[in-house]
Amino acid sequence: MNFLFSAINPIAFSLGPLEVHWYGVIIASAIFVAIFLSMREAEKRGLEGDSIIDIALWALPIAFIGARLYYVLFELGYYLQNPDQILAIWNGGIAIYGGLIAGGLTVYRFAKKKGIPIWLLLDILAPNVLLAQAIGRWGNFINQEAHGGEVSLSFLEKLHLPEFIINQMNISGVYYHPTFLYESLWSLLGFFVILVLRQRKHLLRRGEVALTYVLWYSLGRFFIEGLRTDSLWLLDWLRVSQALSVILFIGGIVVWFIRRQDYPPKPYYLEGMEPIEKEKLTEK
Repeated sequence: MNFLFSAINPIAFSLGPLEVHWYGVIIASAIFVAIFLSMREAEKRGLEGDSIIDIALWALPIAFIGARLYYVLFELGYYLQNPDQILAIWNGGIAIYGGLIAGGLTVYRFAKKKGIPIWLLLDILAPNVLLAQAIGRWGNFINQEAHGGEVSLSFLEKLHLPEFIINQMNISGVYYHPTFLYESLWSLLGFFVILVLRQRKHLLRRGEVALTYVLWYSLGRFFIEGLRTDSLWLLDWLRVSQALSVILFIGGIVVWFIRRQDYPPKPYYLEGMEPIEKEKLTEK
């Protein structure tokens, strides 16, 4: 196969001395899509669409800080020696789990303050966050990061990948597993699966859409993480993301089971805001 393309330039365009990276453009696009879809779904479930924007104004910057801090803390030795790189997120180095933890806590705090049912809010956001993750992984593709171990050219060709992906996986003459692609496709599939399940009447109760997201993503991430070469490690033998994926998967099942024992049972997701909840929210 004759390759016609060189590696993609990580700089999308320049505005004078300011260089705009594809990584930032892709992440911003993913966020916009997630917010737009969440606003539409919120209105269907009895919430004001603007509440999603209010949440995003707080949750997004805190999530980015959390994602970066998470990564820096597990690579502390490097960043202590290179403190000028701590803020250089355009070179990659944000951990999605750190962002989910920080962003999730912010959403929880916001929901409590505004009187919005937290589980309903998480159900609205969850599949769209997964879609944003699917889109965002292409920022890693541009940066030639979050890849797996060395593979042969023939291996990639047998996957029937587009030529531009194969070419971008050639880093300094060596081909690598496109694990960014595996996770992007897994997340994209999960987005559609959750949407289908979420629209089924009398299937998922409030909170179970979000729990489905947790189970789906943690399951895929566990196996994909095992292929990556840039994992964050704990004690030099345990991959942090794999350990956290196991905890989240088991925790999600336990929480699902416990909530199913509640009486009276939780309302179904499609029921949206109950009249009494709408009244309380209006009073606030």
